[in-house]
Amino acid sequence: MTLPLVVGVDGSDGSLQALDWAVDEATRGGLPLRLVHASLWERYEGALPTLSRERSSETVLAEHVVASAAERVLRQNPDLRVSTEIVAAEAVPALLDEGRNAAALITGSRGRGELKGTLLGSVSLAVAARAHVPVVVVRGDKAALTGSHGRVLLGAGEPDTDRAAVDFAFEQAAARGSEVEVVRAWRCPAAETGDTASEEPAHRHEEQAARLLDTLVADACARHPEVPLRRSTVEGAARKVLVHHSAAADLVVVGARRRNGHFGLQLGRIGHTLLHHAACPVAVVPQPG
Repeated sequence: MTLPLVVGVDGSDGSLQALDWAVDEATRGGLPLRLVHASLWERYEGALPTLSRERSSETVLAEHVVASAAERVLRQNPDLRVSTEIVAAEAVPALLDEGRNAAALITGSRGRGELKGTLLGSVSLAVAARAHVPVVVVRGDKAALTGSHGRVLLGAGEPDTDRAAVDFAFEQAAARGSEVEVVRAWRCPAAETGDTASEEPAHRHEEQAARLLDTLVADACARHPEVPLRRSTVEGAARKVLVHHSAAADLVVVGARRRNGHFGLQLGRIGHTLLHHAACPVAVVPQPG
């Protein structure tokens, strides 16, 4: 069975932007789309006596949101398989539950009702921090959203924890006909430099970063020889380096670690910063197990 891309829809500008991005993604991958709207209207209806047979305004709104979203998809690609679902639940648990049977979860950077001054909505942040499937938070300028850069940016973490993120990045690049730029940031602790004129400690850290980078992408390069690869080792804080490089990317991919039995937000500083400040869509890919 081909798992769908699940898109959270609520009628906001952010969710429509995510929906358009998901249409392009589903078209490239030959995947179905599942449009999910989370609503608590059934809960409210059940608490009130039934005075008439008329449907509640919450019901009408929910049906309008998903119907309009489905129509928007089919206007862009009439051949896509599209299903819709209205779930009587809060948005975060609804999307996390849908993620159990999804290829990926797609959300906008900010939903309906969330403060316009915020950089990232609470729903998108919580889903990206807790889902056990890849989550793409769609943000960025027109060039990134339309794939004009021809580049997928991969933040290189540790070889034993970021394999899923590497595979995701290379698969995205292969489907798009893009290159992968893999970036490993490094820093030389001040205590090691001693004589500021000496470049030996910094050179050693840069070489170590390059070796880790090569180890991380070796298997993916062998599986995808058609994907051009650009390697970059950059001195600096990883979160700042990746935000800077995201300005020339169509998608930035980072790994995530999930701790069993931990129910809080499981997102490191790098992923958190990118979700708030990246200039392109951000994919957070958890490592299974």
